[in-house]
Amino acid sequence: MEPHPSFGLFVTGTDTGVGKTHVGTALAAALAARGVDVRVRKPVESGCAPREGALFPADADALRRAAGAREPLQSVCRYRLAAPLSPERAAALEGIALELDMLHRACVDAVPPEACLLVEGAGGFYSPIARGALNADLAVRLGLPVLLVTADRLGTIHHTLLAAEALRARGLRLAAVVLNRVGADVDREMDNAGELERWLGHAVLRFPHGGDAAAAERALAPLLAALAERRPGGGQ
Repeated sequence: MEPHPSFGLFVTGTDTGVGKTHVGTALAAALAARGVDVRVRKPVESGCAPREGALFPADADALRRAAGAREPLQSVCRYRLAAPLSPERAAALEGIALELDMLHRACVDAVPPEACLLVEGAGGFYSPIARGALNADLAVRLGLPVLLVTADRLGTIHHTLLAAEALRARGLRLAAVVLNRVGADVDREMDNAGELERWLGHAVLRFPHGGDAAAAERALAPLLAALAERRPGGGQ
């Protein structure tokens, strides 16, 4: 079996559509701007539309461009599926036997040991990603700390606490929680960030709605600092 990558994050969400790629691209761009050799992987993407005779993984392409477009798109996203369903179901509809080992290899192949590996899952933490396997299983196989993305909306406290408990039960470390789209169509009496911090016992990163790259980088500053401390070579 391939060794665990030593430096990076597994980016997952409390649900589909919470903004994993939005947060992931901002993180990849900020790391690349700091001179980090960042390698992004979205090993499987479903809901891909055809482009120039092939399925085009839009999320994976956004991640690739954010990281500096140093690698071919095939390295970023090895498996592309048409149906906008879980990868397990979409692959079954296309007659593809998508296995967890295949996704793991797609994540770690051609990644130098000193590089920062950012892997984005598909859907939520407990969404099926391969035959008989969940995103959680891929996260465990990789052994990376988890960046959990959730949306600033009603119900997010329940979803986030469940996901945080699930990943800890799997022996994974919660690197950070990002509350996405803070201030977008939210009841002003709600304080999801404050409530999550109280229940989780640590800071929640607030990702602003409609913010520019500088605002996104400010929101991610604590996570960027933590990654710098773990960078091979002592952060140099």
